Amino acid sequence: MIKCLLSRLLGEKRLKIVDVVRDTGLSRGTVTRLYHETATRVDLEGINSLCRYLGCEVGELLKYIDDEGTEKKPAN
Repeated sequence: MIKCLLSRLLGEKRLKIVDVVRDTGLSRGTVTRLYHETATRVDLEGINSLCRYLGCEVGELLKYIDDEGTEKKPAN
């Protein structure tokens, strides 16, 4: 499963959903679904906009967790 860490990132930066919507041009519904982790699909342009706005990498915004609930380590 993919976990979205948008709520944590916004909390750390003391930002609100409305700030992200205003500054990125993304729809409120899109940002809200990502924030509450109810999104079932994402647009790469949206992820790009969020990463640019938050100054983060994709891996800081989205995390893969396997079906047993443990985080996967990257293969070397």
